[in-house]
Amino acid sequence: MKALSLAAAVLAFAVPASAESPFWPVQSKGAVASELRGVWKSRGYGWIVEFGPDGGKLFQTAGGACYADPRREPDPDGIMGVWRAEGQGTITLAGDPASTRYLFDRLPSLPAACASTAPWTPDRITALVADTFAEVYPRSAERGLDWKARRAAALAKVGPQANDAQLWAALSELLAGLDDPHVELHGLVAGDQRDLEPGVAPTLARVHAADPDGSEKAWLQAYRDGILTRVLAGKGRQAANNRIFWGRAEDIGYLNVVTMGAFARNAAPDDPRPLDAALDEAMTAFAGAKAVVVDVSNNRGGYDAISRAIAGRFTDQPRAAYSKVAVGAKAPLQAVTVEPANGPRFTGPVYLVTSDITVSAGETFGLMMKALPNVKQVGGATRGAYSDQLPKPLPNGWAFALPAELYKAPDGRDLEGRGLTPDAPMEVFPPDDLFAGHAKAIEALLSEIRRGAR
Repeated sequence: MKALSLAAAVLAFAVPASAESPFWPVQSKGAVASELRGVWKSRGYGWIVEFGPDGGKLFQTAGGACYADPRREPDPDGIMGVWRAEGQGTITLAGDPASTRYLFDRLPSLPAACASTAPWTPDRITALVADTFAEVYPRSAERGLDWKARRAAALAKVGPQANDAQLWAALSELLAGLDDPHVELHGLVAGDQRDLEPGVAPTLARVHAADPDGSEKAWLQAYRDGILTRVLAGKGRQAANNRIFWGRAEDIGYLNVVTMGAFARNAAPDDPRPLDAALDEAMTAFAGAKAVVVDVSNNRGGYDAISRAIAGRFTDQPRAAYSKVAVGAKAPLQAVTVEPANGPRFTGPVYLVTSDITVSAGETFGLMMKALPNVKQVGGATRGAYSDQLPKPLPNGWAFALPAELYKAPDGRDLEGRGLTPDAPMEVFPPDDLFAGHAKAIEALLSEIRRGAR
């Protein structure tokens, strides 16, 4: 899951000339900037923010409904760190100057719906979720998703007096058939936790079927052992809170990254410093290698900032990777550029290994790497879920989440919902050899690289 507030030093935005003006803290010495005080509505995302003298208050809105965000944090999505004026009645808010930027327009006052005390009955909650998907879910028409019809069908099954089980059934039907790892629904029904998380990768579905009670533990152990004992012949390294495996397989470097973040237990999950230390050591060891294999075939995502930091180790000049914009927003594209890292780099041949498990920030990493002329993607197509995941807590204590952005290739093609197709297909997790197949596939790739077959 990609966080909404991304810290990075190498993100460039394709926005109007006013983008060169500086950002300012939303709060200085505890006080909110006077220019910000009042009510603002986001372009896309379904947010309203009310700034008072001492801070901001977040509201969620869709379909004319509105409610105060029930989370305890004052800025739960990390969007109210800095601000900048963009013209009369428009501002940009962001967690920091280098993170994703959100455009807001001033409202004359807080909408009456935001202060309503009307009870949030099950039918209202169902309508709210449906309206949120209708307004911000990417590429609904192209995916054949008729949210108006889905809304009507769900509301036909739930009334204002419905119980939690009936509400869960209605919302589950509303989201039926979505194959999207960024869609989630969570709630308590009769004291039992319910979780709906569609979009499981086919490989992981096979793993779960093979070991339904194992929670992937045996498979993950086999994955790790295959890398360290077979691919790297017992000479590999685990680093950065066991999120990175690296070493040299004779004349070829190997770098495996399983998450884009959480590289130290005593640091923030998006802190790049533990990663930098590991990459400095690995890149130094890769000097003079014939090639480097970068394996994100089991990468479950994380932070785009981390993806950029890693991609920057494999380029010698800035490269445009992709751009993004909020669904339904009349806003300029935010273009992401990969910049060369300051530390040791490898700019020789690179082979990027992906699979159907590769998702979210693992996929944006793939976009960044494919923008580099020295990189070739091998393996399987990725999941096609690039957007930041937008969390939406509900007034009844439940919560859901969804993507809310359109990602575009440098040539303008829409990417959301479409996985990255490899330049050279290779079966990374063969169904008939789930536990040992990955190591065998990487060994075969190394042999082909040495022979010049790749």
